[in-house]
Amino acid sequence: MIDLDTKSPEELTAIIAQAQAQLAANQNSKRKDTIAQIKELAASIGVTVQILEGDKKSSKRSAPSVSARYRNPNGPETWTGRGLAPKWMKALLSEGRSKDEFLINN
Repeated sequence: MIDLDTKSPEELTAIIAQAQAQLAANQNSKRKDTIAQIKELAASIGVTVQILEGDKKSSKRSAPSVSARYRNPNGPETWTGRGLAPKWMKALLSEGRSKDEFLINN
């Protein structure tokens, strides 16, 4: 085990970089082994599979940007009207006010 208490910041940075590189290599090896197992299992039942590999970050869909519909009259906060209402909106509604009062005119 490495005694991290005695290491300088530069040495700790080097250890982290080495550990991250080793982790990436281990994950890549595991991924290749798993893909080989999947293909072998598929072949054993007479099926072919196509495994698409790619950058996980680029394959994620990003949600479209939604404009704010409501503005807090007592502060800079806004809300799109989607999802749960923020605390400021809940507080105003509990006072008996209407959402329509806080609509942003576009």
